[in-house]
Amino acid sequence: MCIHSFDCVRDARVAPAPAPVAGMTELQKHVAFFDREHDGIVTFDETYQGLKEVGIGAVAAKASAALINAALGPKTRPDNANSSSSRMDIYIQNIQKGKHGSDTGAYDAEGRFVPAKLDEMFTKHAKTVPNALTEDELREMLKANRESNDVSGWLGAKAEWEMLYKLAKDKDGRLPKDTVRAVYDGALFYQLAAKKG
Repeated sequence: MCIHSFDCVRDARVAPAPAPVAGMTELQKHVAFFDREHDGIVTFDETYQGLKEVGIGAVAAKASAALINAALGPKTRPDNANSSSSRMDIYIQNIQKGKHGSDTGAYDAEGRFVPAKLDEMFTKHAKTVPNALTEDELREMLKANRESNDVSGWLGAKAEWEMLYKLAKDKDGRLPKDTVRAVYDGALFYQLAAKKG
């Protein structure tokens, strides 16, 4: 219950966690944070608001939302989509179609989380401490995952990981394995918004 008007505004900004949906993949849960209307569609405005809520500044959030929705909207749009909806709207039911190359493989082709890929990522690249990545180790991982002739996929992966590192690194400048797992299982955005809120 809101006692002060500020609390009411703050509470209204943070999207509540969606009710568990049977059969929802981890990738769908990851994207569902941005679905403010809980209608299965993420608009540019919803992406922008969600990015601001996790700690991205307004200018960077607007630019990132434009890139994210422009890249994923057309790929996830179903054939029977309402003709009045924006081509930049992201459809959560089809988010697996937005997967790009040069990624870690921690989501399979259907958008399910593959824990073995997370373990492999840290086994190969976390050299300073076994359960966290430094900024240099993160760059090394991105370089190792880059597929030849996949500029757009690599740029997408690079932007995602750099944003994650900036938002979620620990006090020692490392990205913990548990934090990365929370990205993949859909929990991290809610955690960041709650911390910031």
